Amino acid sequence: MEVRMTLLVVLISLAVMPVLSQAIDYRQIRQLAAEYNVTCMLVFGDSSVDPGNNNRIPLAPKGNFPPYGKDLFNGHPTGRLSNGRLATDFIAEALGYSNVVRAFLDPTLRKVDLLHGVSFASAGSGYDDLTVNFSELHKLGARRLAVVGLSPFGCCPLVKTMRDITNCYDEYNQVALSFNSMIKHNLANLQATLGMQNVLIDIYHVMTSAITNPNKYGFLETSKGCCGTGLYEYSETCRGYEHMPRPIQVCVLGCCSSNTENV
Repeated sequence: MEVRMTLLVVLISLAVMPVLSQAIDYRQIRQLAAEYNVTCMLVFGDSSVDPGNNNRIPLAPKGNFPPYGKDLFNGHPTGRLSNGRLATDFIAEALGYSNVVRAFLDPTLRKVDLLHGVSFASAGSGYDDLTVNFSELHKLGARRLAVVGLSPFGCCPLVKTMRDITNCYDEYNQVALSFNSMIKHNLANLQATLGMQNVLIDIYHVMTSAITNPNKYGFLETSKGCCGTGLYEYSETCRGYEHMPRPIQVCVLGCCSSNTENV
């Protein structure tokens, strides 16, 4: 029997803060998903939504070692470049699918897992035209598209460290704003030509608000990362001494005293 699915395609460039999930009424979200026949979620993106695909890709940035994953359900790294679940994991839970989104390259992935969604995201991929061919996705059945715009990446600790500045690098942030404007225009054309419902999620101003008004979101530190110095470390540069017993190995390079108070 042929199964016809409506695909909710979530293309994410940078993370939507999981803290926002606390304000979501999951029952209402699931009712809406059932009403509009949202049955599947496909994820495309970079490190912000890679649940472990890069574990199977040689030379790609990885997060399958401590301190990554220390706040996941079992406290072990999965390949997510995060201490816990990703934004897409929270979205899948809100829709009632699962509490995590599986990686497409996960060797334990089953066919039944594909019925409600999977992630093709790969850390370090950035924006790739090959993964955002909306017309092809529409031909495959995609009818709803959520696109998360670029964040203010001029505020990333690594960028500020490389530029030897303490404030955000405005030139990069202007690039993000310009890109988001073009995406908004393209999505309008997509709606007009294919009738594909879509929404642009304005992560830029959400993150700018959190950076400039951290207390509003319950944060204390928004200028540093939670690994080592917090000024440049990412992926391999966050690797600790894995031969050491837990929990010592988790924070051997330093980590936040409270992950819930840091972006």
